[in-house]
Amino acid sequence: MRKQYILLLLVTGLFCQSPSQLRADDFEDAFTAVSNMKVGWNLGNTLDSNSGDTLNMWIEKRSSRRPVDYETAWGQPQATRALIHMFKEAGFNAIRVPVTWYPHYGTVTVNDLVWNMSSWQGYSINTAWMKRVKEIVEYVIDEGMYCILNVHHDTGAASTAWLVADEQIYNAQKYRFEQLWTKIALEFKDYDERLLFEGYNEMLDTYRSWCFASFNAPNSYNASVATSAYNAINSYAQSFVTKVRNTGGNNSQRNLIVSTYGACCGEGSWNSHLLDPLKNMKLPTDKVDGHLIFEVHTYPDVSNLSSVKSSVRTMINNLKTHLVSKGAPVIFGEWGSSGVDEDDYSKRHDNLLAFARYFVEQATAAGMGTFYWMGLSDGSDRSAPKWTQEDLKDEIIKGYYGEGGYIPDIAGDVNGDGTVDINDVVAVINHMAGTSTYDKSDVNGDKEVNINDVVSIINIMAGNT
Repeated sequence: MRKQYILLLLVTGLFCQSPSQLRADDFEDAFTAVSNMKVGWNLGNTLDSNSGDTLNMWIEKRSSRRPVDYETAWGQPQATRALIHMFKEAGFNAIRVPVTWYPHYGTVTVNDLVWNMSSWQGYSINTAWMKRVKEIVEYVIDEGMYCILNVHHDTGAASTAWLVADEQIYNAQKYRFEQLWTKIALEFKDYDERLLFEGYNEMLDTYRSWCFASFNAPNSYNASVATSAYNAINSYAQSFVTKVRNTGGNNSQRNLIVSTYGACCGEGSWNSHLLDPLKNMKLPTDKVDGHLIFEVHTYPDVSNLSSVKSSVRTMINNLKTHLVSKGAPVIFGEWGSSGVDEDDYSKRHDNLLAFARYFVEQATAAGMGTFYWMGLSDGSDRSAPKWTQEDLKDEIIKGYYGEGGYIPDIAGDVNGDGTVDINDVVAVINHMAGTSTYDKSDVNGDKEVNINDVVSIINIMAGNT
């Protein structure tokens, strides 16, 4: 049998076209990437865990700042490859990995429980922390999935948020922000197109306003505060794109993600300013075309199913009008219900499941990616790993794949007949020769169709993979 495989390799080599003829010169564009992500999930409350209060830096107080102290601080176990594999096997093809960087960036000096942010010095990233971030990113990449790596609770409503949507604060923090992204980008510059960077999470104004900029100001709106916030968001987005591109390597064409103010999606009709975050968001200037993605988040009330379905349709149309029209696809980097972390799963169970399926169906039909936050596997269940909300997971998967759910591909089954055999080798040879084309001919996933794919099939047939 071994001799037959060797002979087969020699014969098929005669049919092999030059790899240069089939090599993909560029990373896939943003619209293709969003399509290939299929359906995603957030590895939440893990690498994003942090003290969150400059007057109560409790993690620092109790620990020596080991990565494990942060990763488990909010009740989750350490992430494992097995957990990520479970999601892959269920049909998910992308994982968003939220990371909070400030405790591990420069020198954060805590006196008792207090951090005076003005004492923050330096721009190095803790080596142990970066190593752990890379391990988790590689769990995802090694499963053949897409990974989104971001800057998370360095933004938001907590007092530790140092990235604020305000022009003056942007100018003060610009260098630190750009240094952070330069260092992250250099660390990951050789990773392939399945790794995407997200510049910042839910960045808020000086009033910590949700829904739209200056909502928490007196009278619920202040035009000058709002203008400053939207200008700042666009400045942060531009700094992020420019600095990542300047690091070269695969970052020169890596797909990059920028969020609207607060990651606001414009959902609802209760205020005339709800669409302002979409209208005021600019597509950053880039060295390459077609490699940027917009991100928004949504957590609607699902108590009235008819109403929330109507709201989803309107929201998606508004995203098409005000963001996609600017030349980039949209992902829902986080989504769920308004009670996603509370009692919707128990008290509004049927509505939540129906909403989840409908939301994924509508977003997918519109070419928008979806990343659920985050309880599908939660707490100790992640250590098993097992599903915490398996029926909700099933509805999300059906929302993307249809009523039959996810049916995994058989590696090496190029012709789709349900088996891996000599006919699949012939199918790849025919693809290389240009006499037939098979979508699954790139067996090893290197974006080329050549003799290496034949070798992969033979190894599968021989039980070597």
